[in-house]
Amino acid sequence: MSGGSDTSRELVSELAALLGPEGWLPPDDIADRLVDFRGVFTGSALGLARPASTDEVSVVVRTCAAYGASVVTQGGNTGLSGGAIPVGDRPTVLLTPSRMNAIEEVNTARSTITAQAGVTIQALQEAAASADRLFAPDWGARGTATLGGGIATNAGGINVLRYGSMREQVLGLEVVLADGRVWDGLRALPKDNSGFDLKQLFIASEGTIGIVTRAVLRLHPLPSAHRTAFVALRSLGDLDALFALARARPPGALSAFELIPETGVRQVVDRFDIVRPMSTVADWYVLLRFSGEPGVGDALIDLLATASDDGLIVDGVVADSTPHEDNLWLLRDELTATRSFGGFGVKYDLAIPPDRIERFLTLASAAVAEILADALSYAFGHVGDGNIHFTVLRPDGDDRDLERVAPDITAAIDRIVWDLGGTISAEHGLGRELRSRIVGQKPEIEFELMRTIKAALDPDDRLNPDVMLPDPPAR
Repeated sequence: MSGGSDTSRELVSELAALLGPEGWLPPDDIADRLVDFRGVFTGSALGLARPASTDEVSVVVRTCAAYGASVVTQGGNTGLSGGAIPVGDRPTVLLTPSRMNAIEEVNTARSTITAQAGVTIQALQEAAASADRLFAPDWGARGTATLGGGIATNAGGINVLRYGSMREQVLGLEVVLADGRVWDGLRALPKDNSGFDLKQLFIASEGTIGIVTRAVLRLHPLPSAHRTAFVALRSLGDLDALFALARARPPGALSAFELIPETGVRQVVDRFDIVRPMSTVADWYVLLRFSGEPGVGDALIDLLATASDDGLIVDGVVADSTPHEDNLWLLRDELTATRSFGGFGVKYDLAIPPDRIERFLTLASAAVAEILADALSYAFGHVGDGNIHFTVLRPDGDDRDLERVAPDITAAIDRIVWDLGGTISAEHGLGRELRSRIVGQKPEIEFELMRTIKAALDPDDRLNPDVMLPDPPAR
């Protein structure tokens, strides 16, 4: 949106005056904000609003509503579904809470942290740790991803197995509604049965019914000890048995359980300054962590001994220093296909019931090979919640062949996911990329209910239009 109409120019002039030079950036200064993390979606906007307070967010929303403009909210722009890129057909203002980055309180008596939406996940983790507490959500983009974005997409990461996703961390929210009013739901109550739990409406809503500005979040005891191991599976068929064994020894200690392919290890070691964890080569590995009391290290070693005796693993290594452990988790962070392979890939961020992961990988790889024989099916992910990052690549061939058959591959993968009782959107939300594909996964009445909520809270469809919700069926 170039702002060519008189109305758009008036809106830009008013917002620039309201927010000042620090709070308003023209389109020429925000090129990096108008393309998504993978470079798949590009968009345009009248400019970027950078409000410094909830009151300023409210003013921006009310002003845009008065001029008939949309508002698209963007956090760290690390999502992979295109949900934070303005590509609508109406004048649009992009809004970021990046200047709203204050951690307002760490309350150790309540084990809560109160922060503004622009705070990064890493900053929350560090603030909690300084108070001997743990802010549990954690993923590779922790240094860039923001609290507001994590709430808007119900982000997860490696600790969901033990602590749950972002939804389980949120105790209270402050939200700017589509008409500019502010809902103050910043309650730090773990128990409140006084009616609808309204905050849950805004978690995972992708900015379509309100803009999260502040949050009260749950903190957890900081584990006094943790140990990480990297093990080579005898076969993928032994994954379930190893997972069950790890969850039972000792109960509650398992905080991460990540499936890693040899193709990923080889690629990451070759491309980055990362040491190969072990000389043993297997098709599949597991990176797991025990957290808790000092004895968890002994429990982890005992687990590996039992798993070896049972024939579930062929080798394993336990991190014996912080640098050693950091190397193992850096390997995991760099596994994303865009980082480790580059080029074009057909990416899926899906979830399968954990006990059906092997079945999914077998069926999906076979389906891909049938459509494009020399394509590479590349997968890794969080076993505890069944979240598999699955990407189809052609590292040694012409990407144009993969692009040509990508719709066929997507249709095949979606069918397999649904047949196994899974979902095509485990993290990152539906955004623009998945909003039409999700129709096959849920009954229409579910979408009807969501559209009803959207219409009630944003009747003019001003907040992040054309995101998440599929179009209603033709009548």
